[in-house]
Amino acid sequence: MKTTPLGGGDVVTPAERAEIAATGTVESLQPTTRRTMGKTSYFFAWLGGCVSIGTFTMGSSLVGTLNLLQSIVAMTIGCFVIGFCLMLNGAAGYKYGIPFVVHARASFGFHGTALPGLVRAVPALVWYGFQSWIGAAALSKCSGIIFGFENVWFYFVVLLGLQTLLSIFGFEGIKWLENVGAVFIILSLIYMFASTVAKYGDQISESLGAGNEGTWGLKFWNATMLFLGIYATMILNVSDYSREHSKGTGRSLLTTIYAFSILPVTVFMGLIGLIVSQATGTKDPIDVFSGAVDNKLLLIVTLLFIVFAQVTTNVLNNVVPPVYVLQDIFKIPFKPAVALVGLLSIATFPWKLVSKESADGLQTFVQIYSAFLGPVFAIMAVDYYLIRRQRLDVVELYKKDGRFKGVNWAAYVATLAGVAVAFVFEAVAWYSSLIPAGLIYYLLMTMGPPSLRRYAEIGSREADRTETEGDGANRAEPGDAFSAQRKEGSQA
Repeated sequence: MKTTPLGGGDVVTPAERAEIAATGTVESLQPTTRRTMGKTSYFFAWLGGCVSIGTFTMGSSLVGTLNLLQSIVAMTIGCFVIGFCLMLNGAAGYKYGIPFVVHARASFGFHGTALPGLVRAVPALVWYGFQSWIGAAALSKCSGIIFGFENVWFYFVVLLGLQTLLSIFGFEGIKWLENVGAVFIILSLIYMFASTVAKYGDQISESLGAGNEGTWGLKFWNATMLFLGIYATMILNVSDYSREHSKGTGRSLLTTIYAFSILPVTVFMGLIGLIVSQATGTKDPIDVFSGAVDNKLLLIVTLLFIVFAQVTTNVLNNVVPPVYVLQDIFKIPFKPAVALVGLLSIATFPWKLVSKESADGLQTFVQIYSAFLGPVFAIMAVDYYLIRRQRLDVVELYKKDGRFKGVNWAAYVATLAGVAVAFVFEAVAWYSSLIPAGLIYYLLMTMGPPSLRRYAEIGSREADRTETEGDGANRAEPGDAFSAQRKEGSQA
């Protein structure tokens, strides 16, 4: 029997596209017909779009726990786990050209996507405003050094306007921003890392070297999750980006692209945070670099790095998710949705969030939404790979009153179970939530009441077409494709 390789062939036919368009779905949520980014552009998009200033702090948190080798290994493992998960959850978007909000309907139901949508969109809005304010503060300080003019509010409005303008051009604009920004970011990090080693190398060689045994136990694995957690939100909506990547890239290469685009930024920033914190006792190296009045070039490069990091990360990862959620719920065209997201980010009061008084509340917010990230990912992965055998009836995903209508309560029950486990095992919350959420979802979908199993029994038009091309022996009857797929899986 013929099978469609990942990213190969146009699995959504013109007739199916016409059916989807007839549902009234806004164009940007329909299966994409044009792939914007090739392999190189996609690599640079992830390199430039995954720069979180929080990585510095994550590196600082390893002081006194891991030595230098263990720190590098922990970061590397985290990045490869991220790369593998991005490949897994991005496969549906890559194959069918569908965004996250549509992909999630297969597991959560047409109306059930409110939960995963909010889990991804609300944090994105908060971080959009927060990071725009951080970038504006850095730009203002840089402007003060060079031009003698400082005004955070002025640059905040300028940055929001710039990011909105770039986002309005869609992924074509995002591609060029990330490509240019990624080069500047990696060069800046190399310079900042070299400056850090030159200044503090002698002080930290013993404390982080062979003289420090560190640990390979639970704290080590907790460290891998710290760096994994920074990118866990993007694992959910990776389909928003994979649908823009040109076809023909295999799973291994995709995993490599994801992992190696994230790895250099994570390692450089994590080690800078670790070294500076070990040498100075200051958890945020930005504070140290910003006070480097004796090295004006380092100061300016650091401040410009912050600006580029905020803009490239915001445009890719904090604008697109809430835009698609708004389009899904309110049927708003793409450009007005982008403008609305910018206004909503102001409503998060970022100038308050950056204050020390808000630190505890912000940390609690992060802990709450992070507990949902592992369960939602596990459910979507189990649904796509074990329940549907990598085949979706894409047209049905777009029908409000179609076979996916309503809420799939199996996904909600499994999510809550995973969240409960995440709160119990906070040190390894993301890891610990995967198995209970995925297992409970699978059992409910295969052995639960008929009201839940009906979602699993939705077949795939692609499967029917593929089987027609073969010998026809295993062709499934309408409504019985799930059983046929399970039979095929047992014969493979």
